[in-house]
Amino acid sequence: MNPGTVKIAHISDLHLLGKPDRRQLNNLDRMLDHFNNDGFDHLVISGDLSSNADKQDWVSVREKLEKHGLFHWEKSTVIAGNHDLINLEEEMRFYNALNPFSWMKEQAFNRKLAEFSIYFQELVTGREKGSASFPYIKILQYPSLSVAIAVLNSVYPWHPADNPLGARGLISIGQLRAMSLPDTVRSVKDCFVIGLCHHAYKVYGTDALIDQAFDWTMEMKNREEFLKVMKLMNADVVLHGHFHRFQSYKVNGITFINGGCFRYDAKRYSRLEITGKGNFTQQFLSLA
Repeated sequence: MNPGTVKIAHISDLHLLGKPDRRQLNNLDRMLDHFNNDGFDHLVISGDLSSNADKQDWVSVREKLEKHGLFHWEKSTVIAGNHDLINLEEEMRFYNALNPFSWMKEQAFNRKLAEFSIYFQELVTGREKGSASFPYIKILQYPSLSVAIAVLNSVYPWHPADNPLGARGLISIGQLRAMSLPDTVRSVKDCFVIGLCHHAYKVYGTDALIDQAFDWTMEMKNREEFLKVMKLMNADVVLHGHFHRFQSYKVNGITFINGGCFRYDAKRYSRLEITGKGNFTQQFLSLA
């Protein structure tokens, strides 16, 4: 391997089920051990740490990252998925479904997102205290190149008509505008740029009616606007999760990499090797 290569590990959708989920937590230990032993420079976890919006699952992931020396700004980036922020059973209760005050739901959702960001503050800002919010850009300086990770939140509140399963995605206009500012674009001009969000640009995308219905429940509503911003930033790749399939695909010259589902296959991960702006290789690998 070229000594100037930067190695990024990517996993997604852990879907932990609390402290009793020992087998999966042990699997995570094994995977993090591998990342350290194989000399990865950075780890990305693209959301859905939890299955039931249980904050204890955030605690478990943080404890594992700390145990393996990976809970540092320069070592890991972790984002929330819809299962981290939305408890579907709770949302669909009768009194919530008929609650006319949608702004109250939005406020509660924003509080949960803020809690997640503050809990993983060190990975967002590199400080134990501060103001963590989306979007943000993490620029990692390596001897041979600089890597910029442009991080956006794509989860938005449950709604009985527009987001009945809590799985549709939306990147807010404010986030897209912030990433489109001339100063923002200039700041990553000489970097290898990685876009990061939870939701997939591409789900099934077929003519089958059943797949189209599934697409609707899982889709990123404003994916074309998101793509335009990624093009403006000259993104090389976009990492995501959400749709539980290990896959890579190209859209308008940008490679999208889906981190699959650690819950379903705890031995598989994505390995991204970067040698320069526009120069990279990507593989899905499995532990022995």
